[in-house]
Amino acid sequence: MTHKRAWIALLIFTAVIINYMDRIALSVAAKPIAAEFGFSPVQMGYLFSGFLWTYVLCLIPLGLLVEKIGAKRMVGGGIAVWSAATAVTAMTTGFTSILAARLVMGASEATTFPACGRIIRDWFPERERGLITTLFNGGSTAGPAIGAMVAAALVSSFGWRTSFVALGALGFIWLAAWLIWYGQPETVSWLPEVEKLKIIKERNGDQAHKLGDDPEPSSLGYLLSQTSIWGLVITQACLVYTAYLFLTWLPTFLQSTRDLSTMNTGYLTAVPYLITMILGLTIARFSDKSLSSIAIQAGKRRNFIAAMAILSLLILLGPVVTSLWQLLLVLTLVLTGSTTGAGLNFTLASDLLRNPRDVSRVIAITAFGGNLFGLIAPIITGYVVSGTGGYIWAFRIAAALLLCGAFVTMTMTRKPIEPQFGPRKA
Repeated sequence: MTHKRAWIALLIFTAVIINYMDRIALSVAAKPIAAEFGFSPVQMGYLFSGFLWTYVLCLIPLGLLVEKIGAKRMVGGGIAVWSAATAVTAMTTGFTSILAARLVMGASEATTFPACGRIIRDWFPERERGLITTLFNGGSTAGPAIGAMVAAALVSSFGWRTSFVALGALGFIWLAAWLIWYGQPETVSWLPEVEKLKIIKERNGDQAHKLGDDPEPSSLGYLLSQTSIWGLVITQACLVYTAYLFLTWLPTFLQSTRDLSTMNTGYLTAVPYLITMILGLTIARFSDKSLSSIAIQAGKRRNFIAAMAILSLLILLGPVVTSLWQLLLVLTLVLTGSTTGAGLNFTLASDLLRNPRDVSRVIAITAFGGNLFGLIAPIITGYVVSGTGGYIWAFRIAAALLLCGAFVTMTMTRKPIEPQFGPRKA
């Protein structure tokens, strides 16, 4: 048996890496940008979250369009626009122009998760989805790690504007590879026939013989009437709040509390993210191997998600540990819990759905909840840090939400999501 489908996993993984490299570039360059333009912590909080405003607004509309436009065009078009917006940031002249570039970037980045959720459902057997989805979502940890080092090196050596141009160019290189190699598993010429048959047979588990042709996608109203959908959304929101608090404020937190240079901050930001990706993939692989097909379809992956939320409560130790290496250990475990839990929550959405054509819509709805809280996380943190002069209460707010997420996933995601319509007739 060949495993050439791994190339698809690599493509979508690197797409998210580039996505998040572009997001964290502003955080790494925050100190020289704030110094050049005289921005306050509150203004930086708005700039950090600016791309999420349009990201959140566009998630569900773009998720509804995936089935019509197709995943290939959706992902390709998105990365073309956001890479251009990233590069244009280098030409900005103040708060308004930086914010405008971030808004365009956010709208176009909203294509990735809904479309790639459908790609994972199409391309990978049921008992590989936890690993692949966590790998895909792991781009949200690898991206900041790589982006922090690359952007820090560019900012230190050539200035902050150069970093945005280089990252924008990277996106267009990826786009060329995507246009050449991506297609449906049924149609691509480079996929061996035996692997193609395995993918088609196993991607829906034991539901394949029941559904026949996929039903029409369920309506937004129908999906929002399902308790499990709201469980997914609230859980994602509670986990992603912490993930975005770190994504946007971690470099500034390290600089202000440990008096680090931009270059050292880049390296020390990268360490927790890189280790987190390895730990997350290990946990996701274990969830795939330890759960039967029946357990997967019953939503038992929720137990892993709750455990990840509890692990992230270590965030309460962040402001009080004294050693730098103790702090890095705490940050690594918190990131592992929040980002791995969020990735497994996307997998749980696919586990519970009986209609593959609903996947992009439900991933979009779930991501909407997560990123809505991601949007407010840097703003709230900016006000809290400005008002209290420290990070203790910022981290306590995140901990309270993590507790809420653990409770919600265990109580509200117990019912499978059936199709709204019957199978399509031939």
